[in-house]
Order: sequence, then structure tokens, then C-alpha cells
Amino acid sequence: MTGPLVLIEPYANRLGGHHQRTLVALAQARTGSLVVAPHGVAPEVPVLRETGAQLVTGPVGRTAGVLLASARLAAGLSAAGQRLFRSRHWPRRLRRLPHQVTLLARCLTEASALRAARRLEPDAGAVVILTASEALHGAAALLGGQPHLRFVHEAVTTEDAVVRLLGRLARRGEGRVIAVCPTRAVADQFAAAFPELPAVVGGFAVDDGRRLSAAEREGGRAAFDIPAAEAVVCLVGGWWPYKDIAVIDAALARLKEPLHLVVTGSPLDEAVLKRWRDLPGPRVHTVPGPVSEAVLRLVYAAADAALVTRQAGTGKESGLVMDAARLGVPLIVSDHDSALTARLRGHPWALTFPAGDPAALAEALHTVIRQPPPLPGPDAPGLLGMRSAAGQADFLAHTFAFLRSKES
Repeated sequence: MTGPLVLIEPYANRLGGHHQRTLVALAQARTGSLVVAPHGVAPEVPVLRETGAQLVTGPVGRTAGVLLASARLAAGLSAAGQRLFRSRHWPRRLRRLPHQVTLLARCLTEASALRAARRLEPDAGAVVILTASEALHGAAALLGGQPHLRFVHEAVTTEDAVVRLLGRLARRGEGRVIAVCPTRAVADQFAAAFPELPAVVGGFAVDDGRRLSAAEREGGRAAFDIPAAEAVVCLVGGWWPYKDIAVIDAALARLKEPLHLVVTGSPLDEAVLKRWRDLPGPRVHTVPGPVSEAVLRLVYAAADAALVTRQAGTGKESGLVMDAARLGVPLIVSDHDSALTARLRGHPWALTFPAGDPAALAEALHTVIRQPPPLPGPDAPGLLGMRSAAGQADFLAHTFAFLRSKES
């Protein structure tokens, strides 16, 4: 048994998403863990307190305070810049500038949290930033004065000239960091951008063992007033650019049989939802997001299958796929990620269709309407590479021990 974990989650103040669920599960897995949430926590904080973890929601020490104040100033400047330069009439270089400032703000926030980790838990079994920035890895380690692991989920914003220069100046700090990439595709992307940054591949989502019960499934149907015999598909999560909402739009227009569609997330496109409501086939139920874990379980519990569509080539970990597997909900999923498709192949609870093909998606929906797929078994999370919370804590501790031994 190693020491307690230090779990840093800059997005703990945002309700929804699997970042908070993983944070709570890991805190429960290691008694006495330290949770650092520099921007505070969402209303589900009592759950965190019940884990017995020490919770820190502000800077610890003068230097950490200066770093966090600087981060908030930079974040404010970035937000103002994004409003000012949002028009495409501005040159691309100017439109990208606020996002570069965001990278700096995230680095300063991480450094402030790492300062708290160094002061409060010098003998931690692992120090982990659960949702880390995709840039300035070495700078965060040097400013924070703390070696650490950092989960890098995707590269939304790449480094431009000034940020690249800051990164080069702090390059020696990269030796105090190991990036944890949830998928091989993300790891390959980062290897190209940061060839000297040590990295390992390990899934982020954890299996908390809380599968949906029969009573919850009945309650989900009752919550949306849907008869047990009628088919239901859920569409969960905000409509971000990598999600192929257009293919769903075209597929629903092809439906020849009735289907209940339960939609939750933020942001959503109200114009598209209105168009779906006007179609003869689907009956649309909307739950404004973001939602709590309890409401999210109701949405999944009501469904015969969860629908996950992505643009072809999207290789980031899908929290929605992981949610379906851990909860025991069948899947309709696009083949956007060849590695994910290979893991799902041959399992009757997962229906795959070619990414971007509305006719194939419509056929998959008709399949669910006529005969709902069987529920995934309890082995489904493991098939997708998901660890238990205890297994994930051990993985992080072993990886951190390797980092410390490499340092010494």
C-alpha cells in the first residue's frame, strides 16, 4: 500500500462529465487522498466529502496564490479576446491568440495546484492532474515544483510561436512529467507534437461497479412516461464539432417506425431539436444539461441503447461508450475509431455502423426498434480497457513511482 493520492481536477466545478465521477471513485479507492480543485467543486461536493478525502479549493501559500491570481487574470483576458475576435473577418492569427492565452492560464492554474500538493502531501503515492492542459507540460512542473502525472485527453489547441517558446524554455521540466493518454490515437498525436515528453497509454474512465438495476430501468421509463414495450434510444452529451449530429439528423428523417429519443447535454441546437420533434417517426424527450449523476442514470436506464456518433478519425476516449459499458446499456456506435471498433466487434450488445452514413444508422435504429440488443455483461468495462477504481489507483501509483525513480 503506497501513500495517498493527490488528485488535481481543474474542472471539478463543472457539473456532468466523467471527470468528476473518476475523481470521486479514485478518492474512495485510496483513503486519505488529497483533492485539489482550484476553481471549486460542483454541487455534488458532499459525495467527495463522504470519501474522507481532504479537499482544497484555493491556493496554499503565497506563491500558489500569485500563480492562481495570474491564471484568473489570463483567463479573463482570453474570454474578452474570444468575444472580440470571434468574427471570421479577423485574421486567423488574431482569432487563435485568446486560445493561446487560455493555455497559459491553464498552466498557471496547474502550477498553483501542484504547489498545494507539494506542501500538503510531500509523500504522496501519486500526484495526478486528471484533466490537464495539452501544452506547457514542463512549465507546469517547473512552476509547481512538483513531479506529476497528467491525463491529456485531446489536443484542442496547439501551441503557436510564443507558447512554443515558453515550452522550449521550460523543456527540462518535461523530465518531471509523464503524460497519460487515454487512447493510442491520442498518444500518437502527442508523440508528434512533443517527441521528448514521456508518455504512457491508460484509460481514464473507471468502473465503479454501479450497474443499472432492474428497478432503475423501470424508474427511467416511468420518469419519461414511456411504455415498457416501446423502443428508446438515448443521446447524451453536448453537441461538439467532433460529434456527427448531421448524420443523426438525416437518419431520423429516414425512420419508418416509431422511436423514443431521450436527449440530454449542453450545448444542444434547439433548431435541430425542433426539426426532430416535427418528424413523424421519433418522439423526442429533452433533459436540459448539464445534469447530475442521478439524472444521467435515469436517462441511461430508460434506454434500450445509447447512440454515439463521431466524425471519422476521432480517436479520443469516449466517456459515453465507457458509461454505457459500466452501466450495462447496449450501444449504437459509429466506426469512427478503428481501435474501438475492433474491441466491440462480435459483441451482440454493440451495433456499429459506418461513420457518416445516415442510411446505415437508420437501419441500426430499426434493428433496435424491432429487437432490442442484449445487455452488456459485467465483463464489458474490462473489454474496453477500463480498470476498477482500485486498479486505476495502483496503475497511477506504479507509474508515479517509476517517474520518481527516474528522477533520482
